Order: sequence, then structure tokens, then C-alpha cells
Amino acid sequence: MKNTRFALSWIGFALLAGSFVTVAAFAQAPSSTDPQVAFNNHCRTCHSAQPGDNRLGPALHGVMGRKAGSVEGYSYSPGFKTTDLVWNDANMDEFIANPNSVFPGNNMATFAGLKDAGDRKAIIEYLKSLK
Repeated sequence: MKNTRFALSWIGFALLAGSFVTVAAFAQAPSSTDPQVAFNNHCRTCHSAQPGDNRLGPALHGVMGRKAGSVEGYSYSPGFKTTDLVWNDANMDEFIANPNSVFPGNNMATFAGLKDAGDRKAIIEYLKSLK
């Protein structure tokens, strides 16, 4: 009887432990390269994806294909005000990697850039979906 209880308790423990492993395998966190997650993790503190919702940074709705520094009602740093740059995949990638390489002296002093190319690509894909 003692051995049967001991064996049953180990079987119960093994089943319980196995169920936790199974649940953990299916409950994975979203990939950091999920476009909206990447945007939320790296941009949303200062930028909104909603049109007209300017925060510390301008609203990014419709940013791809738009002239840099052109969001109505946002006060841009001087480099943005005088540029003819139109946002595309290449210059947006360069900007997210190192904002000062594209617009020296910009107002994004607290954001030094994002080194992870996968996250940059995901953010650009998300920005392209904001139409």
C-alpha cells in the first residue's frame, strides 16, 4: 500500500509538472520583431500611431512617404524644418538606427538609436501599416 501511494504521488507529480511545461511552451511572449510590439517597446513612449495625437514626438500615422518635419501642429527641431527628405524604408532605417546621423541636433536626445536590425525592420513595417 505504501509503495502504491508513493508510485501514485510520483505519477501525479510528473503529470502536473508536464502540464506546466506544456502550458509554458504554448504561452510564449510575442517576438520582439512583431511589428506592433516593436513599435510599442521602442517608440510609443514619445510617439502615437493615431493621427493628430502629437506627444513628445509627432504622431507617426502616415509617416512613410511623407516629408519629414511636416506634421501639422508639431514644433520640430531646426534640421527637420529645412529638409526635403521624404520617409522611405532606407532613410527610416538609418534614422531609427542613429537619429543624429540623419538629423544632427534633433529633439530625440533621450533616444540614441536602435541597433537591432530586426526590430528596426519590424517598426518600419508597422509604420507602413499606419495609413
